[in-house]
Amino acid sequence: MIEEADLHKLLRNKSDIIFKYLIKIGANPRDAEDIVQDALYKLLLYMDSVDTSKVFSWLFRVAINRYYDLCRKQKKQIQISFENYELVDEAPLPEDYIHSKELRNDIHIILDQLKPLYKQLLVMKYDLELSYEEITEMLDLNPGTLKTYLYRAREAFKELYRRELEKHEE
Repeated sequence: MIEEADLHKLLRNKSDIIFKYLIKIGANPRDAEDIVQDALYKLLLYMDSVDTSKVFSWLFRVAINRYYDLCRKQKKQIQISFENYELVDEAPLPEDYIHSKELRNDIHIILDQLKPLYKQLLVMKYDLELSYEEITEMLDLNPGTLKTYLYRAREAFKELYRRELEKHEE
């Protein structure tokens, strides 16, 4: 049995991951905070019916579904934000800044063309830098399935990126 203090720490850690993911897919910080709080509240309400080994995946799914509901209500397109990231380590020259912004835009366009699961996995693994274990726990996948899906997601991304480069060269 998990001690109350350990459970509190675990839920805080997992809530932070969910919050960051919601921000990445386009939620504003206030909405993301409300969604996470709502998901935690629902967890407290339904704790007896939630499998204890799948609490994190349940919490994640509730939060994501709540975000999708909010998007439908606001008729808002779900987008991943890369505005806060510099892809060039030190970009003192205007050309570097422009190149970095174009690269972010290309990445955004390519991610939007991927299957939602592939997009989700790539963001979790490479943007949020979650471990395989954390992702399998969040999505309730077995490790082999996750590795297969991530491989396919990377391959699909590479293919779309290659096509995008060919468009720019024409």
